[in-house]
Amino acid sequence: MDVRNDILLYEDNDIESFALIPKKLERNRFTVKLEKIAKRAIDILGGLCGMFLLIPLTIGLWIANKIAKDNGPIFYTQDRIGKNGKIFKMYKYRSMVVGADEKLKKYLEENEEARKEFKEYKKLKNDPRITKIGKFIRKTSLDEFPQFINVLKGEMSLVGPRPYMPREKEDINGFFNYITSCKPGITGLWQTSGRSDTTFTERLTLDMSYYYNHTLKSDIKILYKTVENVIKKEGAI
Repeated sequence: MDVRNDILLYEDNDIESFALIPKKLERNRFTVKLEKIAKRAIDILGGLCGMFLLIPLTIGLWIANKIAKDNGPIFYTQDRIGKNGKIFKMYKYRSMVVGADEKLKKYLEENEEARKEFKEYKKLKNDPRITKIGKFIRKTSLDEFPQFINVLKGEMSLVGPRPYMPREKEDINGFFNYITSCKPGITGLWQTSGRSDTTFTERLTLDMSYYYNHTLKSDIKILYKTVENVIKKEGAI
C-alpha cells in the first residue's frame, strides 16, 4: 500500500505510537456519488434481511436466557459516536450482566494486569461481565444483529469504521475528524483483521486506511470476508 511521508503521532498519556496514513485515492466525483447511492441501497437491502432474522433470534435468546435464569433485558443500547461526531444509540443483544459498567470499574481497580490490558486494547479477553449466553452470541456475532435497526435508520452502514464510545474520543486524538467523516459500520477492516488481537492504536490505523481507500468494491470484499470469518468463527464482528 502506498503511503505519504506524513506520519501522525498518536499519544495517550504514557503511550506513544505511530500510524501510517495511506495515500488518498483520486476518484471521479460522479463515481463517488453513484457508489454512495449504491451503498445506501445495499444497506437498506441488508438491513431488511437482518430485520427478518431478528424475530426468531429474539425469541430464541429469550428462551435461552430463561433457561439460564437470566431475567435481564434481551436488548441493550449504548451511546456511540456516529458520522460527523453525532452521538446515537446503538442496539445490541445484551451479552453482559446487568450493571456491567460498575462491575468493570471495580474489577479494574482490583486487577493491575487487567488495567494494563484494558488500556492497550480497550477491552478484556476474559471479561468477567459476560454471561453464559453472552459468550455464545459473541462468538457467533449474533449480539450485533440488532444493529440492522441502526442501518435502516441511516445511523450506521453495513461496512465502515466500528463506532467508538464517547469515552474513547480523547484516545482517538487527531484521527477523530477523519474517522467520523465515514458512517460507522457493523463490520469493517478492524473486524476482518483479527479484532481480538488488535490493539486500539492498530484499530485506529485500520480505520484511517479505510477512510483513505474505501470504495464500493472494497466494501463488498469486506462483507465477503466478514461472512467467511463468522462461518469459521475467526474473531467477531
